[in-house]
Amino acid sequence: MQTFSQIGPSEIFFIARRDNPCTRAQLWFTGRLHFRQDSFGFRLKNRVVEYSARPVPPNLIAAEKEEAKAVLTLFFKKQGLSNSVSVRIINKSDLFIDHLVSRLHSVHKSRYLVGRELTTLEIRDSLIPYLEQLHEQHGHLLSDLVVSFPDPPPEDRPASSSSPPLAPLTAPPGLAADTKKLRAVSRVSELDTEGSLRPQTLYLLDLGLNLEQIKTITRKFAAFPYYSLEGKIKPVVEFLLDLGIPKSDIPTILCKRPQICGISLTDNLKPTMAFLETLGIDKNQWAKIIYRFPAILTYSRQKLISTVEFLTQTGLTEEQIGKILTRCPNIMSYSVEDKLRPTMEYFESLNVDVAVLLHRCPQTFGLSIETNLKPVTEFFLEKGYGLDEIGVMISRYGALYTFSLKENLMPKWDYFQTTMDYPNSELVKFPQFFGYSLQERIKPRYELVKRSGVRLLLNQVLSLSGVEFEKVVKKKMMKKLVSDHHQQK
Repeated sequence: MQTFSQIGPSEIFFIARRDNPCTRAQLWFTGRLHFRQDSFGFRLKNRVVEYSARPVPPNLIAAEKEEAKAVLTLFFKKQGLSNSVSVRIINKSDLFIDHLVSRLHSVHKSRYLVGRELTTLEIRDSLIPYLEQLHEQHGHLLSDLVVSFPDPPPEDRPASSSSPPLAPLTAPPGLAADTKKLRAVSRVSELDTEGSLRPQTLYLLDLGLNLEQIKTITRKFAAFPYYSLEGKIKPVVEFLLDLGIPKSDIPTILCKRPQICGISLTDNLKPTMAFLETLGIDKNQWAKIIYRFPAILTYSRQKLISTVEFLTQTGLTEEQIGKILTRCPNIMSYSVEDKLRPTMEYFESLNVDVAVLLHRCPQTFGLSIETNLKPVTEFFLEKGYGLDEIGVMISRYGALYTFSLKENLMPKWDYFQTTMDYPNSELVKFPQFFGYSLQERIKPRYELVKRSGVRLLLNQVLSLSGVEFEKVVKKKMMKKLVSDHHQQK
């Protein structure tokens, strides 16, 4: 049973929505909120709700709802729910999403009073602790709570309730998410009363994107078309251009990570860049780094710190870490516990110096142990190499495990075995063999060596430049001629 003294803004909003789905207004007034629903688990008392005469723009509300959905989906997935189950829950959680948005307005009311929008990171940092608190209170009933809000979850309802406790998880997915996504996509090509596209769309078209690209971005991230042009999109784009990023690269960056437009320049983006520079990232390389992996600027400070701490634990120096982050910024996207640490332990089992491997080829740590790494190891074991020899090969040539087994390693191995007159140990000394083109480098050079009647080390055959290779072959041929001449005498 609910008891109300003075009702706060978010509760009026939800009651209006439940009693009349057409109601869209949010009411803000001064008062103290007394809300209690013992069976639901909430106890909010003596909360001061400030009056705000500033209306919240509908497009901002829509964008924040999409952000809240993304946070809630991520939270459920971290609790072990599959993506499909998470989507089913979100499709039935409109009132709870409204509640999360109203909570943002309450917690950050001072920001809204001056007309400042929240960034993606600020929304995430505000909602995750709240969701964790609800999870502690309600445990496995949290998904039911989200769906039934503002009513109690099914287990706490009277016995006469006919709704099964896990109905939200087993019900077929609704059309709510698709409808909202379609609405967001249609907004991209929406025309005003004069028959013109919206300013956001025109601006993006001027940057070089086409309508289909903008719609594709929106299908992946439905909040994008609701971003303010002057408040979010244009300031970020102009900042990127000032960094030296060519205008022609902006469409690629926005397609890779549209969320970057939701990042506050002063509160998040610039401080994140400054922090990464303290870790050794070359500030003169930002244009290349952002083009390769713009998501690095959207990660939380804790995410960045945890990755750097892991890299430090492997024995890498600050300078080496800076070079890794500059060359391979997407290493920041790898989970420390789910990806980096298990990969480190796997290579340690092969007696590989992990710090050296990370420095030479950090992208190796983005590969799947079961799908990519183990099959390559088993391939070389089957060919007669020992684990120590395989460890030496990967230590000398970090990219070895990044090659396709079927399209790269196997055909080159077959040619090496059937045609090239070298012992298998030569590949331990020179595993870079697998990095050269079979048709354009390995075959033509080895065939030239055979025709010349000379013998070269495998690394001489492949690693020398064209001019140097010819010089070495001619020199070997001259020595052979002299030697043959002396033997005839």
